[in-house]
Amino acid sequence: MSGLIRIHLRLFFLRVHSRFFFVLFASFRGYSCLCFFHLCAFAALREILSVDNHLLERRNHIGTALGLKDELLLIGAGQPIALPENTDQTYPFRAHTEYFYLTENDSAGGVLAFDPKDGPDGWVSFVPEVTNAERTWEGRVQPEGTPIAALESWLTNRRGRPLVLLGEPIRGVSVDPASISPAREKFRHARRPKDSVEIDTLQCAARATAAGFAALRQAIRPGITERELQVELETGFFRAGADRTGYGSIIGLGSNSAILHFPPSKRAAATGDLLLVDAGAEVDRYVIDVTRTYVVGGTPDPFQRDLYQIVLAAEETGIAACVVGAEWKEIHLRAAILMTDGLVQLGLMRGSAENLVEQGAHQLFFPHGLGHLVGLGVRDASGSLPGRQKDERPMLSNLRMDLPLEENYVTTVEPGLYFIPVILDDPTNRERYKDSVNWELAESHYHLGGIRIEDNVLVTRDGPVVLTSDIPKIFSD
Repeated sequence: MSGLIRIHLRLFFLRVHSRFFFVLFASFRGYSCLCFFHLCAFAALREILSVDNHLLERRNHIGTALGLKDELLLIGAGQPIALPENTDQTYPFRAHTEYFYLTENDSAGGVLAFDPKDGPDGWVSFVPEVTNAERTWEGRVQPEGTPIAALESWLTNRRGRPLVLLGEPIRGVSVDPASISPAREKFRHARRPKDSVEIDTLQCAARATAAGFAALRQAIRPGITERELQVELETGFFRAGADRTGYGSIIGLGSNSAILHFPPSKRAAATGDLLLVDAGAEVDRYVIDVTRTYVVGGTPDPFQRDLYQIVLAAEETGIAACVVGAEWKEIHLRAAILMTDGLVQLGLMRGSAENLVEQGAHQLFFPHGLGHLVGLGVRDASGSLPGRQKDERPMLSNLRMDLPLEENYVTTVEPGLYFIPVILDDPTNRERYKDSVNWELAESHYHLGGIRIEDNVLVTRDGPVVLTSDIPKIFSD
């Protein structure tokens, strides 16, 4: 080589997240450049480097949990759904949970693909190209990823291999429906424990939720309507950093508080009314789910106070039981027995609390499960332990979650007691439990409504941590 231009060629063997690249390093009299042998290698490297470490860890975790060998995995984000008014508007788009969990991308039409034969680097995020019209009307920006047009060639190069489809259906892609359910169950179970990023996000949502409940408490007074309380509550969420509400806020006064998912109405508060508020803020798709019950005017009558203390004791007992390895249905049954015993002490029910629960009589006043997992959505990855058959005992007919608690699960604990006429007036219930309930006393409290108390609990090796502990449980002045 010429003495004027001294070139040093060196071949490096780079390893980036288990993918290897040969890199040519050239030095021209002090000036350096890197030359990849293939432009596609550079594109792949750029995509890898653009993915946050926690997403890489999640993908590796899910890839291992699914146990795929020759099968290809496709996870669809979904498509927008048009409003029925024949306009160009759609319902607010939210990517499927399974897609969002591994991408943190709400891009409609996105597809995450995985080829297990490529190991941890077999994940490719295909995203649609943002159009000029979308940039003009909606201000969209192009998300990181491989153009969606390349998905066809990705699949063509792997023709003949079986497909597993999760998330939302993908246009032009058909799979064996029998392959979906087993993969979905494995996926759901694998993401039940929350990672540190998820826990931090839930704590942000909890702080926003606490701000909203603080604003609501200041607004409680005779004459204010459920709808006006909703405005105060949700404004507090947004001012404290919420992106939206985690679900439709439930706000019920008096007898409305016995309707489990009551949407706020124009009903005005009266002194002595129970006020049940079940709501939570959402931050980056992660949701908090809290319930508090108040008395308008701040002075409960003796029966209201006793009923509240029964529910509060059940909640505190349930929270304390949220430890690693605890069976959820046992925690649920313990709360049911505790509350049923309280109703026996109040004269509302007759008999042994254990026997009443075994018969299912407690469901007259406690008609739902003790709680559910929460996180990326309000009922995040709840359900049963994979392979566990449904417990058909009548006393568990309302139980939605049946699994042992594990480290970093986040669950609600939400006992409640209600006077619901449609349940208590049911002729079948009247006949079946005619000797188990003081029906006259129960009817005298139909106007009361119901009481529910709910917190979100992080299960840790050191015991339960209440993420929503900054939201006071104040029933009386």
